[in-house]
Amino acid sequence: MTLTYATNEQYERWFMAECCRCGRRRHKAGSWPDGYVCRTCSDRAVRTRGVCPGCGQDRALPGLRPGDGAPICTTCAGFSQTFDCSRCGFEGKLLGGRLCERCTLADRLTALLDDGTGRIRPALVPLFDLLVAMDKPRSGLAWLETRRSQPGNASQLLRRLGLSEIPLTHDAFHELQPWRAAAHLEELLMTCGVLPAVDKYLCSFQRWLPGHLAGIADPEHVKTIRLFATWRVLPRLRDRAERSHITPSVRRFAAEQIKYATTFLQWLGERNSTLATCGQIDVDAWWSENTEHGRTCLRAFLNWAMQSRHCRRSLSIPAMKVSRRTVLSEDERLDALGRLLTETEIPMRPRVAGVIVLLYAQPVSRIVRLTVDDVIRDGDTVLLRLGEPASPVPAPVAALLLECIANRDNMNTATNPASRWLFPGRRAGQPVRPDHLSALLNEIGVPSAAARGAAIRQQLLELPAPVVADALGYHDKTTTRLRNEAGGTWGRYAPGDHARSPRGWAPRGTGDR
Repeated sequence: MTLTYATNEQYERWFMAECCRCGRRRHKAGSWPDGYVCRTCSDRAVRTRGVCPGCGQDRALPGLRPGDGAPICTTCAGFSQTFDCSRCGFEGKLLGGRLCERCTLADRLTALLDDGTGRIRPALVPLFDLLVAMDKPRSGLAWLETRRSQPGNASQLLRRLGLSEIPLTHDAFHELQPWRAAAHLEELLMTCGVLPAVDKYLCSFQRWLPGHLAGIADPEHVKTIRLFATWRVLPRLRDRAERSHITPSVRRFAAEQIKYATTFLQWLGERNSTLATCGQIDVDAWWSENTEHGRTCLRAFLNWAMQSRHCRRSLSIPAMKVSRRTVLSEDERLDALGRLLTETEIPMRPRVAGVIVLLYAQPVSRIVRLTVDDVIRDGDTVLLRLGEPASPVPAPVAALLLECIANRDNMNTATNPASRWLFPGRRAGQPVRPDHLSALLNEIGVPSAAARGAAIRQQLLELPAPVVADALGYHDKTTTRLRNEAGGTWGRYAPGDHARSPRGWAPRGTGDR
């Protein structure tokens, strides 16, 4: 390659200049009416869109108006160049061939999804449409470029899909590596309807299980663990997915059951014993050597082994210990609530989630499943559907909730182009992970479990347990137990038809009752 410059001094003089926007000495990206601009400032300016204050047209605003520096269009700024796409005419950032980012993305996807006949594989057209329609096509281009030098990258997977080298089945995706790239593509295919919808955590467990089995040395142990997973763990996960949804903690606990069952079999082998010859002394020894978490995880395996006659049915499993978590005091709860409502520097997502925990005693796993349709506007009144009837939302909280809906995160890529989740996640068609949201709450000083416990107990001190159960989506047995622990009884419950809450009722702290 022949260099266009002879010395470093020539390179500095010909290709470098001080940017008129940021003041840094950088490579020249162009000469604009206000001077030389660097690539960073050029890209940022060209992507700025809105109504030009000079001509009133809605277009790209890369220029700066003399005097106040307001963004203006190329015509009003006196640009000698244009930023119109040579194919679709869209005004914005241009790439090779003077194509906009969306047209460039469409060309690259067309080449990757080609079935060998010069056209996109028909079954993958919905995926193509989903990706091209994303609000920020540059995110799609960045995704295609990720890990380009490594096997199993996004471009390679799409190419194999186009050539039908990867069957359009969930089982095929569970065998692909790296699993994160395969899982993301699998979720995109479910979002656009190419693959049937399956709970992502169920897919995650099915993807993880073969790798775990492959790491077990004893073939008899592999057989036993596979039977346990097939006839006990997986059926319960599938049943949970059909009834509601699987949370990360449920998925994690299922894997822990498999891991502890494997460890238990290996531990028996070290004692020159097997599952079939395991006696009560072995169970007692395991219980004494392990933590309460380990005992809890092994319980399901031992119950299954006894029921399926893989071990003696006369074994006795010690009872599970139930621990009570500490809760916030009422003063601590109200202080945290006031802080979330007034401190605007706290990010919007944990603010809203924290308020819902502190006011309505909702677990984080249920908060992430809320949709924008659960926020009901009835004139000037805002209601939040947590149970039946929907709970009224006080004015300060309502304003915060509506602002959160208007500025939701993760809405600009193919992941969630039209998401109805109140807290959309970064994975296709999924809300934010409960453990991630819980970590955000802990960072702002709102421990979710303690805050929820304080909120529900305060409601039960003020209202009958059945009313709280209906309005906040709890089981009446749960609210009754908590009511008794808090010092109340069913005797305070007035009999009659409580299908509707009293007019104007709201959980304590959300308005007058």
